[in-house]
Amino acid sequence: MAEDKKLVKEITSMEEDFAQWYTDIVKKAELCDYTSVKGCMVIKPAGYAIWEAIQKNLDARFKATGVQNCYMPVFIPESLLQKEKDHVEGFAPEVAWVTQGGLEPLQEKLCVRPTSETLFCDYYARTVQSYRDLPQLLNQWCSVVRWEKTTRPFLRSREFLWQEGHTVHASAKEAEERTEMMLKVYADFCEEDLAIPVVRGQKTEKEKFAGAIATYTIESLMHDGKALQSGTSHNFGDGFARAFGMQFQDKDNSLKYMHQTSWGMTTRMIGAIIMVHGDDSGLKLPPHIAPTQVMVIPVQMHKEGVLDKARELTARLLKAGIRVKLDDSDRRPGFKFADCEMRGIPLRLEIGPKDMASGQCVLVRRDTGEKITVELAQMEEETGALLEAIQRDMYQRAKAHRDAHTYDVRTMEEFSDTVKNRPGFVRAMWCGCRECEDRIKEETGATSRCIPFEQDHSSGTCVCCGRPATKMVYWGIAY
Repeated sequence: MAEDKKLVKEITSMEEDFAQWYTDIVKKAELCDYTSVKGCMVIKPAGYAIWEAIQKNLDARFKATGVQNCYMPVFIPESLLQKEKDHVEGFAPEVAWVTQGGLEPLQEKLCVRPTSETLFCDYYARTVQSYRDLPQLLNQWCSVVRWEKTTRPFLRSREFLWQEGHTVHASAKEAEERTEMMLKVYADFCEEDLAIPVVRGQKTEKEKFAGAIATYTIESLMHDGKALQSGTSHNFGDGFARAFGMQFQDKDNSLKYMHQTSWGMTTRMIGAIIMVHGDDSGLKLPPHIAPTQVMVIPVQMHKEGVLDKARELTARLLKAGIRVKLDDSDRRPGFKFADCEMRGIPLRLEIGPKDMASGQCVLVRRDTGEKITVELAQMEEETGALLEAIQRDMYQRAKAHRDAHTYDVRTMEEFSDTVKNRPGFVRAMWCGCRECEDRIKEETGATSRCIPFEQDHSSGTCVCCGRPATKMVYWGIAY
């Protein structure tokens, strides 16, 4: 029994030390590991399987909107990067450079891509000639490098995996529609498949992406009350197009500049899943993206017929389209149960001699611990229904937690007290002045997360300066 409880004992309580709890789960659930390359991580099979599930789901959503996948080089010549001044200045502190190839110094140093706007611009400038070539809707799945000073597994590392979409359009209207469309794709994915509620809105001028005319974002709240930027969609207007000479011949035979968008989501969403849903026993994976939705565990496996019945049930679930595995290892059942919980598998199915005699099995929910006895004849149907119930309930619990930790304030005193004593989202009116935004961050540590699309004008004065305000803003301490 000591071995059975060991997994849980090695996890620090989230209430005691949330950061250590997070690290413990990442390591014990074997999601990733540290490497000899400072600031970089090994994504282990269990962690990569989650990323594959995210990738598969998102990729299907992208393609449903007409997006195609491609791949761009990992290196960017310095001269190409320098063409868009604001973009370069925004990324300069994080750029890694290659200055030598083999034994020879390079004539021009190469940037290891922190993002690929400049490469896509160069490509579109050379390949798009006419309005007939538009729109171009491209995405790539790749890694990028940003030389972060402080790193944490999945949330912030020097190399990370993501997708970056880059599209070009004939008009500003089409580009804006695509920017908003892709943000909705991200929001729907987070809420429907990751069971993570999000706030949809626009970044302030200070927080928008370098080179963009507008950045839209989805913001989620972690269990510890910190915010996480979970996906962004940028409208670049024709700024990059002018810098890179991205012109096309329109229907009236005139030359016009393309309008461009960019949007991305990263492996930090694995961190979000951990911090929104996990508990002191380990992961809780939403069924829609869980690599394994059901673990079949034979009890008293040495008894005649038990393992055969477990294999039969596994095969039936597979045939029903459920992602299932059978744990037929020689570990004790208690260890298997704890391991199942640690890895966040949504359902475990227990089958033993008594269950077989009564024509039943036991399904145990990871999210609540509830045990449900199910007739073997209805096993597939009941399992599918339970998985959907778990998905819905996980979203509702996360939403209830977010709503309970979202606070409205009207004065700087209230703002400071809330940030200090009640971690979560702070909603407050803002005049739009950069000085007020800077002062709020300086005095409270909170940054503007977004100007939500759904506005509540319950107060008409800025929380910071008291002048008339027109925008309600979500603020928070962020990862």
